[in-house]
Amino acid sequence: MTVYEQLLALAEKVNDNPIHIQGEKDRAFEFRITGESPMQLVFEQGQMIVREGTPLEPELVLSMSPDHFQKLLTGSLNTTMAFMTGGLKVDGKMGLALKLQDILKKYS
Repeated sequence: MTVYEQLLALAEKVNDNPIHIQGEKDRAFEFRITGESPMQLVFEQGQMIVREGTPLEPELVLSMSPDHFQKLLTGSLNTTMAFMTGGLKVDGKMGLALKLQDILKKYS
């Protein structure tokens, strides 16, 4: 399954039961996965939308390897360790990264 397909599956899961994203501000999170084109997860009007490329200005950019991305989606990535060792790069507010991690764990 490609990164795009994994994000689409996540968005479908979230949108089937959006309780954990209700009240979230409309914003874009960008993923830069090694060897892949950038992808964005967009929270918009209580839904999660996946966009290829960089159509929106993201509030947070996460850069990582495909392995770290897989672990992030399944809730098994130790984000603190990955960040400290350079396996996860964060461009934006760390608080948003933690918020996104919390949301992803609820749907993993």
